[in-house]
Amino acid sequence: MESQPVQEGLMQIFLPIEPACFLGLGTKNILFGLIKDVARFRPELKVLVASATLDTARFSTFFDDAPVFRIPGRRFPVDIFYTKAPEADYLEACVVSVLQIHVTQPPGDILVFLTGQEEIEAACEMLQDRCRRLGSKIRELLVLPIYANLPSDMQARIFQPTPPGARKVVVATNIAETSLTIEGIIYVLDPGFCKQKSYNPRTGMESLTVTPCSKASANQRAGRAGRVAAGKCFRLYTAWAYQHELEETTVPEIQRTSLGNVVLLLKSLGIHDLMHFDFLDAPPYETLLLALEQLYALGALNHLGELTTSGRKMAELPVDPMLSKMILASEKYSCSEEILTVAAMLSVNNSIFYRPKDKVVHADNARVNFFLPGGDHLVLLNVYTQWAESGYSSQWCYENFVQFRSMRRARDVREQLEGLLERVEVGLSSCQGDYIRVRKAITAGYFYHTARLTRSGYRTVKQQQTVFIHPNSSLFEQQPRWLLYHELVLTTKEFMRQVLEIESSWLLEVAPHYYKAKELEDPHAKKMPKKIGKTREELG
Repeated sequence: MESQPVQEGLMQIFLPIEPACFLGLGTKNILFGLIKDVARFRPELKVLVASATLDTARFSTFFDDAPVFRIPGRRFPVDIFYTKAPEADYLEACVVSVLQIHVTQPPGDILVFLTGQEEIEAACEMLQDRCRRLGSKIRELLVLPIYANLPSDMQARIFQPTPPGARKVVVATNIAETSLTIEGIIYVLDPGFCKQKSYNPRTGMESLTVTPCSKASANQRAGRAGRVAAGKCFRLYTAWAYQHELEETTVPEIQRTSLGNVVLLLKSLGIHDLMHFDFLDAPPYETLLLALEQLYALGALNHLGELTTSGRKMAELPVDPMLSKMILASEKYSCSEEILTVAAMLSVNNSIFYRPKDKVVHADNARVNFFLPGGDHLVLLNVYTQWAESGYSSQWCYENFVQFRSMRRARDVREQLEGLLERVEVGLSSCQGDYIRVRKAITAGYFYHTARLTRSGYRTVKQQQTVFIHPNSSLFEQQPRWLLYHELVLTTKEFMRQVLEIESSWLLEVAPHYYKAKELEDPHAKKMPKKIGKTREELG
C-alpha cells in the first residue's frame, strides 16, 4: 500500500490487486474492510483499486457503489480456439498440440500451462523424447520448465533469447499467469486446470487438488499470447465448458485456509467482533471458531476472547501463531538461536532440497547425510548450520543438492525474526547441542499437531485421524511411538510433513490445559489379568 498527498487536504491510496499479488494471507480482505470503514468517516480519502482481473461489480458494491473506470490495455489481438470434444488426457493433448504448432505455425514461442512439478517434468520428457525421434525432420525445439522448486539458474533460462531458426516452449505453472512476462510468447496452450489449496478446519488438513481454473484465470492466460504481437490461445476444452463449467473467479484464499494469523492480527488491531467484521470475502464461521479455539489453547487469548500478554507478543511476529509460540517458548528452554533457525527453515515451504531426475541417487544420498536422530526439524537445523559454516556458499548448496535461493530466503527470514526478538523480550541463547531442549520448545508451539503409533498405524491424538509419515522424512522407516508434525497434507495419502519424535510426558509439561494424563496412556500397554475366570456354576 502506497500513499502520497495529491493536493492540500486530499489523500490518494493506490491498491494494485492481482491474483498472484504477494500480500499476506487475508491481508487484502482485512485491508479493504479497514479502508472502507476509514473512507466513510474521511471523505477526503480517495481509494483506487486496480487490477487486470477484477470482479468490478462486487468491488463497487462493497465500496458503497463506487464508480468503475475501464482503461483498455495495450494488448495485441488474440485468437482463441477450443476443442470440438473434451480431451481424455490433457497432458498427452498438450504434447501433441505443441508439436502441431511447432510444425504448422509461423515463428513464435509457446507457453504451456500445467498444474505442478510432476506434470511439467513428465511433459518435458515426452516432448524431448518425441523431438529426438523426429530428429532433423523438424526444426530445433527448446523445452524449458518453470516451477517454484526449480533452481534459480535453470529458471533464468526461460528469459534467454531464442536462437535463430529454433522455437522455445515454456512449460509453466500458473506463476506465468501474472507474476512474470516472457518475451516472444505468441502461442498459449491452456488445458484449463490449476492446483488449488483447500483447508479442512475439522481435521486441520490441507489438500492440494487439481481443479478447473476460473474464467478470470483463463482470460489472463490467453492475454499472455498478445504481449508482443498478435497471438493465438489454444484451449484444450470446449467452448461450452468455458461458458458453463468454469467459475467466474477463483475462490478467495481466505475461504480455504487456516485463519489463526488473520484472527490474531484482527485482535491485535482491537477488532473483537470477528463475526460481524466487514470482510470482502467472508470466511466460513467454522474456520473462524476453530482459529479462536486454537489461539486460546496456545495461550494467545483468555477465556473472554481478549489478547493475553503472550498473545500480544505473538502478534508482533509475522509468522503462524504456532511458530510464534515456539519462538516465545525457546526462552524458557534456552535455545532461541536454534529455534529461530528452525522457524526460518520451516517458513520456506518444503523447497530446501532439489532432486533432479538424472541424479536421484546422488540427491537422496546427500539428503541422508544431513539426517540426525530426533526428526526433520533437526535435519533442517543441521542443513542451515552446515551452510553457515561454509560461509553461506552457493557452491556448497550445489554440491549437496540444496536450493541456494531457499537458503538465502531462510537467512533473510531468520535475520528479520532475530531483529524482532528484542520487541517480544526474548533473549538470544544457545542450547550448545542439547537437542532435547530444542524438541521441547518445538512441542510447546506444536502440541496441537501430535500423533501416536497404534496397531493400525499413526493416528492424531485428538481427532483420531489416520495419518502417515511422508516418504521424504528422516523418520519414515523408524516409526517412533509419539510424533509431532508441522503440517498435515492430503496428496495421495494423509501425510505428516516435517515430523519430530517426542515423548508423551512433554505434552503434559507444555500443555497441561490441553492434554490429560488419561489421554496419553497407551491402551495396548495394559495387560489382562492372568487369573482364570470363574464358571457360571461357581458364580451360583
